Amino acid sequence: MTNAIEQKLASLNVTLPQSAPPAANYVPYTISGNLVFISGQLPMKDGKPQDIGKVGKEFSVEQAQDTAKLCAINILSHLKAACGGDLSRVKRCVRLGVFVNSTDSFTDQPKVANGASDFMVAVLGDAGKHSRFAVGVSQLPFGVAVEVDGTFEIAN
Repeated sequence: MTNAIEQKLASLNVTLPQSAPPAANYVPYTISGNLVFISGQLPMKDGKPQDIGKVGKEFSVEQAQDTAKLCAINILSHLKAACGGDLSRVKRCVRLGVFVNSTDSFTDQPKVANGASDFMVAVLGDAGKHSRFAVGVSQLPFGVAVEVDGTFEIAN
């Protein structure tokens, strides 16, 4: 039997990808007590970076929200791995951090972050409500438009 989170993902037509190995000298997640810290996730699909460019130039807010959602999907992939494949262990999303590769004049980073935030709430319900930050940066790895990291509470 699938758990409620897996059922919600299926109802949203979201299939979690296989969690990708890190690209450098770090781990995709660490667990400390009941907290899982997921390293920053890029908008990767089929092993390739997506949405390369700046928000406010190559990408609109709406397009960047979809990019943030893809990052959040990749976060859940690593969270599932951290939970030994059992997403029913997830108690809540504690915090998301959203980095937006944007032009100097772009100031709607919080709207971009809503792509990841709205997805977490859609999947986790009230347990998906979290604290967060959203900042503009001058560049991200591979030139992608958005990177998102997350912290989650899980059951032992």
